[in-house]
Amino acid sequence: KSLPEENHLVNNDNGKMAASSDKVNDAITLMAQEPFHRGQNLNNDMQTIDQDAFSVNQRESEAHRVNLQHLCRICGSSSNNDPYKRSHPVHGPVDDEMQTLLRKKERKATSWPDLLNKVFKIDVRGDLDTIHPTNFCHNCWSVIQRKFSNVPCEVYFPRKGTMEWHPHSTSCDVCGTSSHGIKRKNQAPSSQEGKKLKITAECAKKIMYARRQKQVNSKYIMKKITNCKKIHLSTKMLTVDYPVDFVKSISCQICEHILADPVETTCKHLFCRLCILKCLKVLGSYCPSCRYPCFPTDLMNPVRSFLSILNTLAVRCPMKECDEEITLGKYSHHVSSHKEKKDKGT
Repeated sequence: KSLPEENHLVNNDNGKMAASSDKVNDAITLMAQEPFHRGQNLNNDMQTIDQDAFSVNQRESEAHRVNLQHLCRICGSSSNNDPYKRSHPVHGPVDDEMQTLLRKKERKATSWPDLLNKVFKIDVRGDLDTIHPTNFCHNCWSVIQRKFSNVPCEVYFPRKGTMEWHPHSTSCDVCGTSSHGIKRKNQAPSSQEGKKLKITAECAKKIMYARRQKQVNSKYIMKKITNCKKIHLSTKMLTVDYPVDFVKSISCQICEHILADPVETTCKHLFCRLCILKCLKVLGSYCPSCRYPCFPTDLMNPVRSFLSILNTLAVRCPMKECDEEITLGKYSHHVSSHKEKKDKGT
């Protein structure tokens, strides 16, 4: 072959080699870039999954917070169970009804956290809206009222202890049972103990009922004899809610009104002079409380210190236009002044 032909063949071979090397280099660069693109796609997918999970968690926490608004902070019952939908704010001010009751007890409380801590022994100052309910039910409010009141009332507290609240989780009791409140676990009572308790309770009820019937009948008869409603003052007129035992000590044991012109028997019982004299005349010469022999000549005045305590008791004026607090010693003078004003007006 001639020399130009050989040069042409060599050039063709060199061109083919260069083209093939370019293709190999392109393939290598594509293979190197492919893991990078795959990593970017994986990162983007992970970010979208995280965003979706965050939005789901946010929605669940908001729903959890909404469910907490319908539950009681103390007992866990739902406000939907109350037909009147009554609830009270945990961190709010004490309502007027409770304030008047506390004033009678000579106590002060401006906010609910103080009262909740006294009655249920729980501190609600560090509560979080995402974990703890912000209201408590009217049933728990009644428990607080009973605590500071001497009026007997049947209030059922649905739990042995107060509720323990936890953050929202996958097995959340709040989100599962928010419509009816959180239920506690039932304990299977033993049949033998239940039977024994029933028998003893029934016997005790029968004995107490018979005793009460006798006491009620005798008191009813004595009240009929005295008939002093219009003369003597009721213990409800006292401005301060004193303990029951103290109220009994300053009230007549026949009419159960505040002692008027009190007298003491030889057996150390106190009565209004008018009440005991009427009972002794009708029922016989014995003490109405303990049946000890008693005669009108045995009646004595109580000690001066007791009379001074009695006269310093604050009572409310029964006149609607007045409603003033006065001591028992000045009560008769205060009422007579009202009568004089009426007489002058007429």
